[in-house]
Amino acid sequence: MELNYPIQRRKSRAVKIGDVIIGGGFPIAIQSMTTADTRDVEATVAQVTQLFDAGADIVRLSVLNHQAADKLAEIRARVRKPLVADIHFQYKLALKAIEAGFDKIRINPGNIGAEWKVREVTKAAKAAGVPIRIGVNSGSLPKDLLEQYGHDDPRGFVEAARREIAILEELDFRDIVVSVKSTNTTVAFWAYHMLAQKCDYPLHVGITEAGTLETGTIKSSVGIGAILLTGIGDTIRVSLTADPVHEVRVAKQILQSCALRQEGIEVISCPTCGRCQIDMIPLAEAIERKTRHIKTPLKVAVMGCAVNGPGEAAAADVGIAGGDGKAMLIKKGAIVKIEAESELERMLLDEIEAMTGEKAER
Repeated sequence: MELNYPIQRRKSRAVKIGDVIIGGGFPIAIQSMTTADTRDVEATVAQVTQLFDAGADIVRLSVLNHQAADKLAEIRARVRKPLVADIHFQYKLALKAIEAGFDKIRINPGNIGAEWKVREVTKAAKAAGVPIRIGVNSGSLPKDLLEQYGHDDPRGFVEAARREIAILEELDFRDIVVSVKSTNTTVAFWAYHMLAQKCDYPLHVGITEAGTLETGTIKSSVGIGAILLTGIGDTIRVSLTADPVHEVRVAKQILQSCALRQEGIEVISCPTCGRCQIDMIPLAEAIERKTRHIKTPLKVAVMGCAVNGPGEAAAADVGIAGGDGKAMLIKKGAIVKIEAESELERMLLDEIEAMTGEKAER
């Protein structure tokens, strides 16, 4: 009997971001954010395109000032996929982003200023059908909550988020997405769980300021993965001090590792041991790199031991194992072809192309 324990996702209302719907049981969307200066249209459009090509569903741009806001309409005209404007403090920047046709704005109503300013933004967003994400994080907690709870108490994050939600709800606005990101994975875990019990808005999950490529990937994988595995989360962003393309790739792998997205090639490979007789590490890296763009779901095993390789590859759709000068092609644990060891990579790529109908890089 096959055992299957699917994640029971939290029920949340659906919010439409361009042609992507988050919440409501729809697939978890991947977000990233540009690092280009939004005032530089060419650089920004190029990076936005690169992020969507890498697999992002939604891309966010920082709107620093009015010069940046004045470029949003031009960027919008050249990018038809879901774009989010990240706004702080200046309500007129949010109005310009809405007027430019952006699909969502990210604000903290509490730092926009006077109530009439929040009302103006909310009125414009409602008229245009533009959702608002309330973004609470470690650096944006109100002073009174910091004094009461400190930086590392999930109750402070949740209370801050509920205050911001209340401001929009009082204006009869409910097209809301919420995030409560901390740099502390434990704080984030409990903040999201506490908030999930107090509202049904879709939750944007992330570990803010997670760090550089290696440490940030590990921290984000632990934090985001733990939250997702409990059924919480409708959209995610991996925050890395690195090229944002890595954010998208890591996010895709987190979703795949949590069995929440089945897309593309998943390479499983042995850690190697003294029995390994092939140059395993560059081979596994090459297979992963050359098949990264393939969309068809396929589990591929790269094994370095002819003794255990066939058995270890049994869980994969296709795999290879090498040693003693030979290269074995394995399907569902059965050896289907043996060639010279030098043909390992070529043989596997040929089979991946035959099984997916998509070309690998060569």
